[in-house]
Amino acid sequence: MDAANPAAQFELNEDQRAIQEMTRDFAADRVAPLALEWDHNRHFPSDVIRETGSLGFGGIYVREDVGGSGLGRLDAVLIFEALAAACPGFSSMISIHNMAAWMIDTFGAEEQRQRFLPKMTSFEWMASYCLTEPGAGSDAAALRTRAVRDGDHYVLNGTKQFISGAGESDVYVVMARTGEDGPKGVSTFIIPKDAPGLSFGPSEKKMGWHMQPTRQVIFQDCRVPAEDLLMGEGAGFRIAMAGLDGGRLNIAACSLGGAQAAFEKALAYSGERNAFGKPINQFQALQFKLADMETDLQASRMMLYTAASKLDRKTPDAGTWSAMAKRFVTDTCFNVANEALQLHGGYGYLHEYGIEKLVRDLRVHQILEGTNEIMRVIIARYLVGR
Repeated sequence: MDAANPAAQFELNEDQRAIQEMTRDFAADRVAPLALEWDHNRHFPSDVIRETGSLGFGGIYVREDVGGSGLGRLDAVLIFEALAAACPGFSSMISIHNMAAWMIDTFGAEEQRQRFLPKMTSFEWMASYCLTEPGAGSDAAALRTRAVRDGDHYVLNGTKQFISGAGESDVYVVMARTGEDGPKGVSTFIIPKDAPGLSFGPSEKKMGWHMQPTRQVIFQDCRVPAEDLLMGEGAGFRIAMAGLDGGRLNIAACSLGGAQAAFEKALAYSGERNAFGKPINQFQALQFKLADMETDLQASRMMLYTAASKLDRKTPDAGTWSAMAKRFVTDTCFNVANEALQLHGGYGYLHEYGIEKLVRDLRVHQILEGTNEIMRVIIARYLVGR
């Protein structure tokens, strides 16, 4: 095993290793030194996020003709894992933006691609994704935000809940109901921040992800040009679910990067901390714990990279593997980070050590992009149906 490059056994190619190294360098230089300060002050570093546009992170798997990097899902996983080692919340915000950009690139008309994506891939415009509502979380097809056709516009009314980047993002990819109840009545709209009738709730006070704002997105007779409907009426639920396959891999990568950072802190601390006359890493009970944590991280990495490879190859079971990877990696990596805190003893509970922040940041990954209970539903349906 190459300890300096835990992904080496997956046989990454030269380009992928270069992407990994570039991202690690940026994260170590521009993110890691400020992450605790951003967390403490609840500061949204939009300037540093936008800097990643010059690295190609504004459109990682968007086509190159609109400024995208044209990379694959495995490449993206490497990027999000490396960024999350410095700050999971920072990495997650870039993931959300990329999910929105990918939807426009994949399902948008050519005019929409050319109008929105050049500024999104450069990160001149930042994007948020709006699906969840106060009464529609896991049951996404029950969303109630409604869009009614009025001449050459749609008029939207409703509220979206738990929207990362809300109030800061420049573009919102929004799921709204244009037709019947259920998934067939859902459509997708691209809505700029300055749309009349669009407003935002106060920033939520959260357990983690303090460096990015989470607000309601509120539509009150919000008028949206019909030309900003994505792919026609009724296509929204399919667009949303397709986007979530990749989003689940991304958030799993964020968990893996954060947990790896927590583990490395614990490993170093265990060699420095003395108890009963010797470093605590000389006690077999702690050695076994470290061995289990390393095994869990490597198992998570292999499952995640395999799932990303399947999505790149569009295998029939790619969606199921995305759900399995999201469930396994986010659960496992939260546990690794929590164990890293425990190995620090009381110091792990202090903000300055950075461990408690990682635990707080990783907890929400078991909830968003589909709860891990819903991941089990997806996996079980595949098994029974097969």
